[in-house]
Order: sequence, then structure tokens, then C-alpha cells
Amino acid sequence: MDSALIEKNARRILAALPPGVKLVAAAKTRTPEEVAVAARAGVTCFGQNYVQEAENVITAVGHQIEWHMIGHLQRNKVKKAIPLFDMIETVDSWRLAAALDKHCAEIGKIMPVLVEINSGREARKTGVLPEEVDDLVHRLSELPSIRVEGLMTMGPRFGDPEDARPYFRATRTAFERLAALNLPNIVMKTLSMGMSNSYLVAIEEGANMVRIGSLLFGPRNE
Repeated sequence: MDSALIEKNARRILAALPPGVKLVAAAKTRTPEEVAVAARAGVTCFGQNYVQEAENVITAVGHQIEWHMIGHLQRNKVKKAIPLFDMIETVDSWRLAAALDKHCAEIGKIMPVLVEINSGREARKTGVLPEEVDDLVHRLSELPSIRVEGLMTMGPRFGDPEDARPYFRATRTAFERLAALNLPNIVMKTLSMGMSNSYLVAIEEGANMVRIGSLLFGPRNE
């Protein structure tokens, strides 16, 4: 997509988001030049799905903007990911969290994380099952070098975004339940839900962070 259109899209999306809702520009497969255009238009946070791709883009664009890991993070990539990202949105197991905690401690970093919920119970999707999230969050409260700041869900993809509403609502219910527990080292403040086709419904269901890619950058070339 041409730079002028990316800039126009970015300004339009940012202007339309309600106060308190943060845009994460989903930059999978996007070039450093495309990311830089969106940043100049006012986007302050970008999400990456793969560590190697993120490393290339972040090296080119720089750390003056915020970078989130929004794809599945493999444990063997944790050490490389930690210096690159300002938040990991996809913590879905104790083993991944423990690896993050260990390597963060080595460099004196406290990493904000979101726990990813597989709200649609999809076999091919990552994320902790809804009935298991409470136990995992309780365990994560013991790790000193990560800080759980909320929940994230992808939800099943539907043609009609209304069909995603029950999954967003279930994730918000878990978020509110966990927030009420006031667990140590847990600050439930971020609910990351919704993508280009569903973010408006997600916001209605309580999302205060949305991940938008194609609506901003145009269709991906994969």
C-alpha cells in the first residue's frame, strides 16, 4: 500500500478509537518503511508475530516506539525476544512464563505480559483454556521478573464480527474476576481483544487494546 494511504488510514483509525483504547498496529510481513509511515502518522505501538522478523524491523525503525509480541513465542526464542519487546501479549503456559522470568532476571528487566486465552477452545490455536486461566495467573504472581497486566484473546475468526462477541465477553468476565482477586504482582489493566474485522465489537465488550493490521496497512502479501 502506498504511504499516503497508510498515513490516511492511521489517522482515521486513531481519531475514531474511543478514549482509553490503545491501537497496536499488527505489522506482520510489513516493511520497515511501512511501519515508519504509520509511526509518523501517530501510531505509537506495533505488534510483531515472529522474533526474527521483529529483529529486522526494530533494528531499522528503532525503539522510540513501543513493540509488542503478538504471535506465539517459542521458548527457544525467549532470550532473543526479551531485549526487543516492551510487552509479550501471548503468555500461555507456566513453562514459557518461567523462561521469560529467568532471562529477564539475567538482564534486570521486568517484562509486562498478557495471558493469552484460547476463548474459542480451538485445537490449532495457542492460549490457555478459560477454565485454566485462574490457576496460571495465580502461579505467575510468584515470578518477580514478569508482571501480568491483563489478558489477550484472538477468538475464532468469523465473517460476521458479531459471532465473536460471546468469546470477547467470556474473556472480559475472566479479566474482571481476576482483577477482583487483587493478587500480588498482578495488575489487571489491559484487555487486548479484536482485530481489523472485529475490533468494534471487542471494544463494546470491554477491550482497551486492539490489534489492527489489514485495515491500516492493506491486505498482506504472503
